[in-house]
Amino acid sequence: MAKNETLPLTGRRSSSLSVKQQRYLFIYGCLLIPLIFFITIRILPILYSFNISVREWDLLSDEKPFVGLGNFVNLFNDPVFLKSLRNTVTYVLVGVPGQLVVGLAVALLIQRVTRLKGLYRLLYFLPYVTSVVAVSWVFRWIFMKNGVVNGILLELGFQAQLFLGSPTQAIYLVIAVMIWQALGFQMLIFLAGLENIPAMYEEAAAIDGANWWQRFIHITLPLLNPVIVFSVIIGSISFLQSFTQVLNMTLGGPLDSTLSLVLHIYNLAFKHFKMGDAAAATVVLFAVILVLSLVQMKLLNKKIEH
Repeated sequence: MAKNETLPLTGRRSSSLSVKQQRYLFIYGCLLIPLIFFITIRILPILYSFNISVREWDLLSDEKPFVGLGNFVNLFNDPVFLKSLRNTVTYVLVGVPGQLVVGLAVALLIQRVTRLKGLYRLLYFLPYVTSVVAVSWVFRWIFMKNGVVNGILLELGFQAQLFLGSPTQAIYLVIAVMIWQALGFQMLIFLAGLENIPAMYEEAAAIDGANWWQRFIHITLPLLNPVIVFSVIIGSISFLQSFTQVLNMTLGGPLDSTLSLVLHIYNLAFKHFKMGDAAAATVVLFAVILVLSLVQMKLLNKKIEH
């Protein structure tokens, strides 16, 4: 009887092992498919762009000679590239703080709403899921010379403005549109962070006599630090990659005053067919995003003791 009893146990043990192995094969197989996709779609093109950036890669020529850093030297001697680089810095320095301030302000207001909170969230989030091209063309129509805003200004007795036709005004209007469209995303991120802050901290501070501003500065902001780090990095990458709004609202004009680095890369590659210069500019953009993200994580990511 003892022998007969041990046989089914070993049989069960071997079958359980095979089921375990099948489970691990299934798990690793599911992980392998997106990994292959990521390597094929993301990693390999990035590595290939490094190869293109050190060659004179003209689509109209069969020969692709190695030129080393020649494409990078050409870029930094190109005034249009330098202008696009300065514009991109402006997009980041103006757009990211504006996005954070507006998103946090709206999140704080919605947090204090007692009725129809879901409706307000939906209304503020709708622009984020709306087509970027459609939004850009609507605002382009609004800020035309004979558009809605100039019509209102004339009715009020003010002088009409150039807006998107002005080298000094256009870039800030594009930034404003980008902030408005990303407001819903920033609002949801900050709302999630605000709702994770224990209410007892603010209640204790209020009992000690701290006013709203003191509670916001010394409690809310420090505890929102991880959310702020995430939001700054995502916003910086988004503004560094400014393309669709610029292309549809101004085409990079007037006088290249709104030309972003990504739009300049697009022009180099698909209008002038200078793939080597375009790949070199892409490598520069990659380096800027990498360094900026690392610096922001180092400076902003502070440990908070509750």
